[in-house]
Amino acid sequence: MTYCPGVDGASPQLTTPALDLARAIRAREVSSEELVRACLARIAEVDPMVSAFVDVHARRAIAAARHADREVKRARGAALPPLHGVPCGLKDAVFVRGAITRLGTRALPPILSPLDDRIAARLRKGGLVFVGKLATSELGAMPVTEPDGRPPTRNPWRLDRTPGGSSGGSGAAIAAGMVPIAQGSDGAGSVRIPAALCGLFGFKPSRGVVPESVGPPDPRGLAIAGPLARTVDDAAAMLELLAGVAPGAMTAPAPTALRVRVATRTSLCVAEPEVAAAVERVARWLERAGHLVDEAPALDAELDEFLPLWQHAIGTAPVVAPARLQPVTRWLRDAGRKLDARDVAARHDQLAARVRAWYGDAQLMITPTVAVPPPAIGAWRDLPPAEAFARAAQLGAFTAPFNITGQPAATLPMGVASWGVPIGVQLAGPRYADAQVLALARQLEQAMPWRDRRPPPMDHG
Repeated sequence: MTYCPGVDGASPQLTTPALDLARAIRAREVSSEELVRACLARIAEVDPMVSAFVDVHARRAIAAARHADREVKRARGAALPPLHGVPCGLKDAVFVRGAITRLGTRALPPILSPLDDRIAARLRKGGLVFVGKLATSELGAMPVTEPDGRPPTRNPWRLDRTPGGSSGGSGAAIAAGMVPIAQGSDGAGSVRIPAALCGLFGFKPSRGVVPESVGPPDPRGLAIAGPLARTVDDAAAMLELLAGVAPGAMTAPAPTALRVRVATRTSLCVAEPEVAAAVERVARWLERAGHLVDEAPALDAELDEFLPLWQHAIGTAPVVAPARLQPVTRWLRDAGRKLDARDVAARHDQLAARVRAWYGDAQLMITPTVAVPPPAIGAWRDLPPAEAFARAAQLGAFTAPFNITGQPAATLPMGVASWGVPIGVQLAGPRYADAQVLALARQLEQAMPWRDRRPPPMDHG
């Protein structure tokens, strides 16, 4: 088994929560430039093994950090954004002024953007310093990050396993101590899956809370931007920037006596015993805290019902050279281009109604984030596309339903499995109850702390 060097080898600053780093920057105990340089040094040391970054913007990041430090001096105690001066990474599906976007594919020429999209603009306005672009699966289609033309992204906990996807670079970069916080996007679990497999907190907001990065709002959109972080408070602070709301807007009192449902099986898969046990630990803690917990039936939804929604999403993605797509992406796109948008919308609404019925009158649902062990790097590479996608669907069996309904969902790190990769437990709330889900996650973080859990050092045993 091969492991990445533990983040013990990184600057201690890079494993400090992002909000604590921002407070230190405002107090002039450390400079943004020092933190950025520490990130760049760690990236140079570790990323050749992990392959989380597709581009590192060293000179621009240092210049932006120096600007952030000058703003601290000018502010003289005046308010600055909560994450001002903190280094972060952006998924390579975000368009950043003066940077290349590849969307994980060779089917498009690299796109040099003259402007920030809405996501980058809001994070830049919030004072974050962009260190570089992070790897994604091709067009965000798969829950592993293995696009053609570059090495696969590896899990810092076990280099022979995937960190998940499609925001795999974001999860791997934080877990390996290369950045303290990162942005991802989530169409069927693409924030929550990598966060779970990398031992992080990840959050998918309610549909409509964060705008589309480009284009008009989509009332049935599956994908939405969200944060990956070490702590709930860090993720909430990035979410407030993404949503364009005031600091503290995503903070709410911890709710009491909620109706909580627990599910560890769907028609696609049953949670591994260790994963189910982690879900049970969370359920029992909530019960002791006064919430009303009962078991939910298995979600009865087949892959063939979700598949047209995903095919349509990939089929509408921009592609110049479809012959250069990976086999699974091309298979999804070819089918998606034949679908009628009205039929897809009707299928979406039917499936959403079934998921809402499964959720019922619950005020919180607890499930595994990923119910099964992650595949080895390259495990699906030579499979027929339909079989590879069926394997992938098991990783997203518990996450994708809440993309269909647009409900908020978080993944909490709840230990490390015997197979050497972290376990995530998912909390999902009613639509627009984002602050409530974060409040419960914060309570669980205090009861079952995870922030000091790190990948082990390199081991060639």
